[in-house]
Amino acid sequence: MIKRISFAALAITAGLAGCATTAEDPQSTSATSPSSSSSTPATTGTGTRSATAPGTAIPPVKGATATGNTRPDLKRSVYYEFDKYDVKPEYRTLVESHARWLRSNPQARLVIEGNADEQGSREYNLALGQKRAESVSKIMTLMGVRSEQVEAISYGEERPRSNGHDEKAWSENRRADFAQR
Repeated sequence: MIKRISFAALAITAGLAGCATTAEDPQSTSATSPSSSSSTPATTGTGTRSATAPGTAIPPVKGATATGNTRPDLKRSVYYEFDKYDVKPEYRTLVESHARWLRSNPQARLVIEGNADEQGSREYNLALGQKRAESVSKIMTLMGVRSEQVEAISYGEERPRSNGHDEKAWSENRRADFAQR
């Protein structure tokens, strides 16, 4: 398993090393929910219920270098299947983008916030949220991010993105969010 992750991280890093990053035009992309058939879900903030809309840039980091001083305009959530914590291949490029930004801004810090839906006990959901956050953190470390730049925490079911009690709502709550420190 680790060899596959390492190989995937190496392949993604090599493939994206020469690519220029461009900000997505929020008007030109269509947002879909994680329960739809699209591989890229819409996101609405960093799990802290901020008013940041999808496609809104995160503010510059204090003390960042002149090149790459603002965080890329990225989606900030990785979504999971029920009772799973492995990062799906469709989210690898998202994780790589955040890793690339952290590598170019060594003073920057990210918190990966693991979340779960309301199904299961509080203790189970806290543990599952922690595994989700750690799975993203581990991949970022394999991609060259220093471990002290990334903190994995869990909110379990305590910070739902959707307050519904059906599969659509639950699928939006099974996620790991990137939050800037």
